[in-house]
Amino acid sequence: MNPDDPLLRILACPLDKGPLHLLPPAPGADREEGTGGRAAREESLYNPRLRRRYPIVDGIPQLLPSSGEQVPDEEHEELLTRMSPAHHPDTPGTAS
Repeated sequence: MNPDDPLLRILACPLDKGPLHLLPPAPGADREEGTGGRAAREESLYNPRLRRRYPIVDGIPQLLPSSGEQVPDEEHEELLTRMSPAHHPDTPGTAS
């Protein structure tokens, strides 16, 4: 999936129905191991309002509520920096 994909404009979080943001794989994530390693290696969709990440498996977004994972505070801050500036809305509860 690419950041300009029109599908991104219509995809919504299954919990709050708000927009999701495409997260590319983390730089150097192919070497990560342990908790969160797999999620960091793959593209995912992120809801910064609820701090939930939804995986994209074989190009298909997994948008069932049970497919999402809660992201800890430290990782949330890192994910905000990975979000494209063009797609980075004002997120309640985050520093400006």
